[in-house]
Amino acid sequence: MQNNVPLAERLRPQSLDEYIGQSHLMGEGGVIRRMIESGNVPSFILWGPPGVGKTTLAQLVASATGRRLFTLSAISSGVKDVREVLERAKSEKFFNTPSPLLFIDEIHRFNKSQQDSLLSAVERGVVTLIGATTENPSFEVISPLLSRCQVYVLEPMGADDLMKVLNRALTCDSILKERNVVVEQTDAMFRFSGGDARKLLNILDMVCGSTPNEVRINNEIVTEILQQNIALYDKNSEQHYDVISAFIKSVRGSDPNAAIYYLARMLAGGEDPKFIARRLVILASEDIGLANPNAMLIANACFDTITKIGMPEGRIPLAEATIYLAASAKSNSAYNAINAALDFVHNDTNNRPIPLHLRNAPTKLMGELGYGREYKYAHDYRGNFIEQEFMPNGLEKHRFWTPGNNPREAEIDKRMCELWKDKYK
Repeated sequence: MQNNVPLAERLRPQSLDEYIGQSHLMGEGGVIRRMIESGNVPSFILWGPPGVGKTTLAQLVASATGRRLFTLSAISSGVKDVREVLERAKSEKFFNTPSPLLFIDEIHRFNKSQQDSLLSAVERGVVTLIGATTENPSFEVISPLLSRCQVYVLEPMGADDLMKVLNRALTCDSILKERNVVVEQTDAMFRFSGGDARKLLNILDMVCGSTPNEVRINNEIVTEILQQNIALYDKNSEQHYDVISAFIKSVRGSDPNAAIYYLARMLAGGEDPKFIARRLVILASEDIGLANPNAMLIANACFDTITKIGMPEGRIPLAEATIYLAASAKSNSAYNAINAALDFVHNDTNNRPIPLHLRNAPTKLMGELGYGREYKYAHDYRGNFIEQEFMPNGLEKHRFWTPGNNPREAEIDKRMCELWKDKYK
C-alpha cells in the first residue's frame, strides 16, 4: 500500500541522535544541547531559513526534557487561540512542575496585539516560549518579548549535512529501502535544495516517484525532472531584503556584473519589476547624483518603460539601467547636502527670518514695508549673476553642499568659486 505521508515527515528525527546539522547549537557543548541536558529551558527564538530543523528542534527539546508541548501556527492562529492555549497551560501546571512549552511557528506573522497577549504569560512563567521565524526577529518581534528570549541563529545546511540527510533517507526510510536507488551524482540535488533539508527530501521523493523501477540519481536526471531551478528568493521574506541590499550595494560599488546577477535573482524569484525600477531611481539620485545627472534620466525612463511594457520584455531596460548606473561615476554630495541641511534645520532653535529682499510682496502693504524691494533679478546682469545675500542672518557663509571628487562636480565647484569667490571656502 502506498504511503501518502511525505518523505520529510516520515524522516522527522525522533531523538537527538537523529538530528542533523546546527552543530554550533546541538553538537558537543552546544548551547541548546547543554540546555536540554540540564533540563533548564528558558524562552528562546529560532531564527533561520526554511528546512533547517526549527520545528523538529522544538519537538526534541520537549521530548528530551519531558515537557508538555503546545503548538500554534501564527499563520492560522489568532489572539483567541493564544488565550485558549494559555488557559490550558495554566490548568495543567501543578506545584513546582516546569512550565509547559509553547511553540509558535512563523512567530513573525503575529501582529503586535497577538504578541502582546503572550508577554504576560512568558513573564509569569505560565509557558516557556519557543518561537520559530525565517525573518529577522529584531524587526518582527516586539521589543518587550524579544528582551525575554534568547535568539539562536540556524544556518542553511552544508554539503556534508545534506549528504547525511540523503544517506539517512536511503537507509532508514521503510519505503526507500525497498527501492533500488543508485546515487551517481549529488551536485544538482544539493544545489536545488539550497541548504534546505526538507527541499532536498522533496526532490528525492519527486525523483523516486518519477521512476517505477531502478532509480538513478545524477545531475542530468535531477535537472530534467525539476525543469528549472527552485529559486531561493521569497519576495515576502528576509531574503527579499538581503538580495535588494546586495543589488543596491553592487550598483553603488560600481560592479555591473554583480548587480546584474542580483537583478536576475530578483526577477527569477518573481520580484515586482516596478519595485526594482524605483530603487534604480533612488540610486541615481542618492549615489550618482551630480557626478552624472543623466543617470536620473535613464532611471526614470526605465521606470516609465517598465510601466508601459511590463515583463518579460521589461528585463531588458532594467538590465540596461542597472549596468549604466553601476558603471557610472558616483557622488553622494546631494544626498549629504540635504541630510546636513535637514539636520541643521531640525536642531536650529532660531526662527530665522527670511531676508526682506527675498520675500514676496503680494499686497500693497507688504510692498510699502520693503518686501522684495532690494532684490536683484539675476537675468538683468552680465552672466545672469549678481552677488547678493540669500542666507538668513547668522548663516551668511554656512556651507551644506560639498562637491564630490569627480570631473563633473569639479567643474561645478570651479564655477561656484568664480561666482562667489571666497564666500563658501
